[in-house]
Amino acid sequence: MEQNQPISQHQTLNHKQGILFVVATPIGNLGDVSGRALETLTTADVVVCEDTRVTKKLLDRYNVQARLLSVHQHSSQARITEVIGLLRNGKTVALVADAGTPGVSDPGGMLAAAAYDAGVKVVAVPGPSAVTAALSVSGLPTDRFTFLGWLPHKKGRQTMLQALVDSSYTIIFFESPHRIMKTLERLKELLDDGRMVVVCRELTKVFEETVRGSAGYVYDVFANNPGKVRGEFVVVVGPPV
Repeated sequence: MEQNQPISQHQTLNHKQGILFVVATPIGNLGDVSGRALETLTTADVVVCEDTRVTKKLLDRYNVQARLLSVHQHSSQARITEVIGLLRNGKTVALVADAGTPGVSDPGGMLAAAAYDAGVKVVAVPGPSAVTAALSVSGLPTDRFTFLGWLPHKKGRQTMLQALVDSSYTIIFFESPHRIMKTLERLKELLDDGRMVVVCRELTKVFEETVRGSAGYVYDVFANNPGKVRGEFVVVVGPPV
């Protein structure tokens, strides 16, 4: 091999040192998976996921045979230790979330942190993310923004919503169908009419929809169409004009 020849991913996967690959997977449309992601999932010794049933649907779509190991927010420290042991023994591990990029509002971050603590190399295989997807179609300033993840169910919820109102730059967060109307109603009460709100529903899926306008307008759209209050929501709030 020539000295300056780049190391291919396949060669990296056969390196004696174990590597944790953090692999982004589709947030809805399975066609959004990248070729590099599929190669990584195919060649990894173990695929670590939140729900093996969800990940298996993606793997079956592309005829990928892989050993699956579940790690989620309720997993014990023993399971994390098990994965780190595999990495220390030279195994390659691909970490995926149920959808999107691991570590973004899911437990993937704790495994990456444990890998760093163990001196294991961590490599990103980037791709789909509901955060960047919503920002890209929002038409709102994205040079500076804050991602809040999921709003608290109760304690701290009102405080976070008020902080959102006081922000001078774009805010983005996730919301469930069970709380989206209460959230939109509160934003309608708190925000000036000139403040832009964008709600993305079921991104990349069959019933994908983006509603953009004042908080009052967006609230009315969903209040008058209760059949739309389902699926997964990403809310983007623009800065004051």
